[in-house]
Amino acid sequence: MKPKGLLIAVVLLAVLGGVVWWSNRKEASASKSTDKTTKILTIPDDQFQEIRIKKLTGEALDLKREGGKWRITQPQALLADQDAVASMVSSLSSLNADSVVEDKAADLKPYGLNDPAIDITVTKKDGKTAEVLLGDDTPTGSGSYARLAGDARVFTIASFVKSSLDKRPDDLRDKRLLTFDSDKLSRVELQAKGQTVEFGKNASSEWQIVKPRPLRADNSAVDTLVGKLKDAKMDPLNPDADAAKKFAGAAKTATAIVTDAGGSQTLDVRKDKDNNYFAKGSAVDGVYKIAGDVGDALNKGLDDFRNKKVFDFGFSDPNKIDLKGVTYTKSGDKWMSGAKAMDNTTVQNFIDKLRDLSASKFADSGAGDPVFDVTVTSNDNKRVEKVTIRKQGSQYFAQRENEPSIYELESGAVDALLKAAADVKEAPPEPAKKK
Repeated sequence: MKPKGLLIAVVLLAVLGGVVWWSNRKEASASKSTDKTTKILTIPDDQFQEIRIKKLTGEALDLKREGGKWRITQPQALLADQDAVASMVSSLSSLNADSVVEDKAADLKPYGLNDPAIDITVTKKDGKTAEVLLGDDTPTGSGSYARLAGDARVFTIASFVKSSLDKRPDDLRDKRLLTFDSDKLSRVELQAKGQTVEFGKNASSEWQIVKPRPLRADNSAVDTLVGKLKDAKMDPLNPDADAAKKFAGAAKTATAIVTDAGGSQTLDVRKDKDNNYFAKGSAVDGVYKIAGDVGDALNKGLDDFRNKKVFDFGFSDPNKIDLKGVTYTKSGDKWMSGAKAMDNTTVQNFIDKLRDLSASKFADSGAGDPVFDVTVTSNDNKRVEKVTIRKQGSQYFAQRENEPSIYELESGAVDALLKAAADVKEAPPEPAKKK
């Protein structure tokens, strides 16, 4: 290689090495800077006992933890939204600064910290307190000035952090009109459409209709009702000033009574001529406008909550089926009829048709000639369901043993079931083993 070319290569190599060194140094510096987060406040979440928020406008909000639950004690005693308070506590428990503006601020007025816009005092379980003061917004509007009482430093915090701490009673109050515990709910009563329907739980924690008479309940439908009752909430930020007046003049839609370990609560719902729903609950004072889907969910009758499925075995496959004097038994992964191995596909198709069999509606009576009886044993022999299907004219009816309900069936579904039953066949012989 010529000396001139060698010199150029050496220079280029030196430049490249310098670039790599500078890049690595910058990356290490950035990493170091990122790791050095300035903490304003560090308190474990479970050590918070009380929170007091005072504002320059004169507003005040006091929160107290009692028995593991937060309550609003000032300006009035109110139940607190546990999730909303927990979110605020999370922001306070590890309050980080975006930057340190001054290490020793002699004059707090330029930052609005001589008369703070928000003054937050946290009382811990050990009785010690910490006070966070929030002042003016920064010139860019992306943050706010803050300081910790007793600390000479002035910090900036992100605007979203300030928003998470700048709370009013309506932001943190429990907005539910019914405050029941879903996990401990034992009874639900619904008065609607001129009927009273009561639901209770059986030994398997499944919903059953207990009034007006014992009936199988559609668990999904009852769970939806419970969920909508839990969703019945006020909107204190957008109140309807005439809600009480509109409630008084509206038509009664429904009354729901829920019972858990703490007792019973009632919710009355009415609907005005403009299809707006208003509700009054026993757990909180006042009348409130509620979401339309909540009102619609309560405007239901008995048949809306009845189980229309003829069989209960659901997705747990049966272990025995008795059909027209023939018994099919599951043995391992095979279906047998006595000593005969059955074709699994045809048996499974018949099971699927049984599983899908549903009422199009409920009938007061259903006679006619029996088409067939079928008994399904499932859940490790713990559940036995015997059903008789009858035909009167062109209409099919089904009735479960020892139950009064008459299920009116679509003829197409029964025809498909009968065909599936007729198609059940023996398994093809296994091919002879080669010698």
